[in-house]
Amino acid sequence: MFCSNCGAAIHAGMKFCNTCGRPIDPLAAAPAPSVTASAAPAAATVVPSAKARARLEKHLKVLGILWIIMSLMRLIPGIFLFFFKDIFAGFMPGPARLFFLPMAGFIGVLLVGTSLAGLAVGVGLLERRSWARVLAIVLGIISLIHMPFGTALGIYTLWVLMPAETEREYRRLAGAA
Repeated sequence: MFCSNCGAAIHAGMKFCNTCGRPIDPLAAAPAPSVTASAAPAAATVVPSAKARARLEKHLKVLGILWIIMSLMRLIPGIFLFFFKDIFAGFMPGPARLFFLPMAGFIGVLLVGTSLAGLAVGVGLLERRSWARVLAIVLGIISLIHMPFGTALGIYTLWVLMPAETEREYRRLAGAA
């Protein structure tokens, strides 16, 4: 018999799959393949998992690096806006200054906060941390509104990390690291 989730071999009397941990339903498990056709199904069940793992490892590295670069690009104006807002406010009339100072401080804090979260996501994806996938998906959704580069990064993040197959492979990679 083979696991219906990951395709690993299941031996008689097993209650859970040793590979993915899924409970084994003896009525729903597929029968073992015949001896003559054993090579083809084994290759068919191993290859998609290996392809998915290789695809995910390649994209996680690229995604982590892109998140770090994008976060550094957002960090610079955030720090500049937060710390140097008083210089720009000196050139404004009184009523505009009263509006500009709190707004510039808020936007600066927002940019610095999202940049630090993006740096954490980039490092977490490169180190295969279990929390990094969820935080990357959340930041990917948020970054969709930041045209054009944030939108591209958000779409790429969601394309890489959202599929259910990716979730299983990421958990395996995070558990192995």
